[in-house]
Amino acid sequence: MKAIVISGKGKINLTDVPDIVEQANQVIFSPKFIGICGSDLHYLADGSVGQSVIREPLIPGHEVSGVIDKSITVNGKKISKGTKITVHPATFGEKQEKIANYPEIWPNGRYLGSAQYLPHTQGGMVERMSVRPDQIRVVPNNVSLKAAALAEPLSVGLHAITLAGGVRDKDVLVSGAGPIGLLAAGGAVTLGAKSVTISDVLDAPLERANKLGVQKAINVTNKKIPSNRFDVILECSGAAPAISTSFKAAALGATIIQVGMMIDKNISVNISSINGKELTYKGSFRFKDEIDQALQILSKNPDIQTVVTQVFKAKDYEKAFAVAKDPKQSAKVLIEM
Repeated sequence: MKAIVISGKGKINLTDVPDIVEQANQVIFSPKFIGICGSDLHYLADGSVGQSVIREPLIPGHEVSGVIDKSITVNGKKISKGTKITVHPATFGEKQEKIANYPEIWPNGRYLGSAQYLPHTQGGMVERMSVRPDQIRVVPNNVSLKAAALAEPLSVGLHAITLAGGVRDKDVLVSGAGPIGLLAAGGAVTLGAKSVTISDVLDAPLERANKLGVQKAINVTNKKIPSNRFDVILECSGAAPAISTSFKAAALGATIIQVGMMIDKNISVNISSINGKELTYKGSFRFKDEIDQALQILSKNPDIQTVVTQVFKAKDYEKAFAVAKDPKQSAKVLIEM
């Protein structure tokens, strides 16, 4: 069977890999649409993501939708052959009693399409793959397979909203209009935020945000974000200047959730207002079980699927990755297997 494989820095091919062998307690399905994530782009550009270094061929992709290859029963419910599904990509690690409710940060967890451990955890850019039954999520009838590939990245934004204590009737700022920022903004709109403002340094992503129902889109290169204004801030850029701006933009008693990953080095950030405003600043990592909520939101708000800007056939993988790394051209790029 065919798979897209990254074997090191700048090395990617569509190649033959061994077919799936049926195993007990595993579900075989056929991936149809797979999102290209920032981590996939880093694996190709750098051969690594943080401390995760490619040491053997890696099939990327953890944003996966597909169809079940044959009828199965999960938790007493029959899932028929051909049923649309998406996948929770995590295998949670070693349970820690002190953080029992936060399995997403338990040590030694695994994630689809990750080079963190050996053997690497292979991802979804392949014709057939297997996962545990508990990873399977049935897609609502009114959600397409293309839209269902957004469930995983949407879950990242929803997890941040969960950590913030929700957004209903709150003024929300989303800092950074990349795919995660756009999906977080769409999620906040759907979940009843009083207002949603999104910011970026580029016009193209902000134009995409307008399709999601946000009240205001701000290009910070020519307009300032209001100070002391927002109850919840989802900082999705990971950029030091944006983090500093978030503290200034926060209202009294606001919560700032750091969603965007930061480079592991000393940076200059102004958080001086954290005391006088009694702000809460909290990190967010992947997600817990918000993928179920993500599917409900995709079913309720079809505008969110506009975050998908391009779909490329697997044979056009080189162009797909090239377009995905250019935010002026794209938001979320999908591979169709």
